[in-house]
Amino acid sequence: MTQLVSVDIGGTHARFAIATVDADGAITLGEPATLHTKDHGSFQLAWQAFAQMNGGTLPKAVSFAVAGPVGGEVIKFTNNPWIIRPAMIEERLGATSFTIVNDFEAVGHAVACADESEFIHLAGPDTPLPPRGTLSVLGPGTGLGVAHVWRDGVKGYHVQATEGGHIDFSPLDLIDDAILARLRKRHNRVSVERVVSGPAIVDIYETLAAMQQTPHVDKTDIEIWTAGTSDSKEDPLAAAAVDRFCLSLGAAAGDYALAQGASGVVIAGGLGYRIRETILKSGFSEKFCAKGRFANMMANLPVKLITHPQPGLFGAAAAYVREHLS
Repeated sequence: MTQLVSVDIGGTHARFAIATVDADGAITLGEPATLHTKDHGSFQLAWQAFAQMNGGTLPKAVSFAVAGPVGGEVIKFTNNPWIIRPAMIEERLGATSFTIVNDFEAVGHAVACADESEFIHLAGPDTPLPPRGTLSVLGPGTGLGVAHVWRDGVKGYHVQATEGGHIDFSPLDLIDDAILARLRKRHNRVSVERVVSGPAIVDIYETLAAMQQTPHVDKTDIEIWTAGTSDSKEDPLAAAAVDRFCLSLGAAAGDYALAQGASGVVIAGGLGYRIRETILKSGFSEKFCAKGRFANMMANLPVKLITHPQPGLFGAAAAYVREHLS
C-alpha cells in the first residue's frame, strides 16, 4: 500500500486529498479539502495549511494537477499568481517523489480509469464510451480545460494535455457576433474560454441584456448561474444566458471532437456537473452535431459527463501510479 498527497490546483480553488494506492493499483481518495487560492499567498502556504489539517505530517509522495502548462524550471498558473519550482519540491515540501501534470491531463487519467457507472449520457447514442480510439475531454471552470485520451482497447492508454481552451472563438450567429464584439472591447484576441467558462456567463448575460434593451441589475457570475438554473424562473435573462452558454459549450465540444478525431466526448468539471440537467434540456446536442457535411458522423459520437466527485484529484493520483508504480 502506498499513500500520496493528491493536489488539484485551479484558478479559484486548490483541492487536496490523501490518496491510498492498494497493491493492485486501486486508488482510494480520503476526504478532500478545498482551499481558496486567494486566501493563501503561495502554494507552500496552502500546503502547510493542509498539513495542519492532517496533524502536521503528510506522505512523502505528491502528485500535482495544475491549471497551466507544465515543464520548465518554473510552473506558472494561468488564472492565479502561484508558482511551483519543481527543483524545490523536496526541500520545501519534504516530498521524495512527485508527479506534475496539467489539470486536464489529470482529468484525462480519471476518464481513462473511471468505471462506466461514473458517466452519464448527454448526447449521441446512449452507449458506453468506445474502448478504443480517442476521447475528447473538456470542462469549463475558471477557464476551459481540454485534453484527449487514446485507448488501445485493452488496458493501455495515453493522455495528451493541450491548451485547447485558448484557441480562437468562432461566432456562429448574430448573438455570438454580439458577444464577440463586447469581448473585443477588452481583449485584443478572444479565445474560446472567454465564452465557455464559468466567469464568461457575465458577458453573455450583459450582451443579451443590451440586445434586448432590458433593464437589469448587475450580477456576479455566481448570481447569474444560481438564478439561471433555478426552477423559479424569476430571472428569464439569466436563464437565457445559461442556455446560450450550453449552446456554446456544445459547439466547442464538437469542434474539439472534429479536430482530435474523437470516437467519444467527455464533459468534466464541477460546473458541467452542476448544470447537467440544463445541458440535457438545451440545444447542446444540436450545436454539437451542427458541423455541416459531418453532421451525421457527429450524431453517432457518444457524449458523456463524468460524475466522479473529484476527477482532478483522482486523475492526479492515477498519473502518479502510472509514472512511479506501474
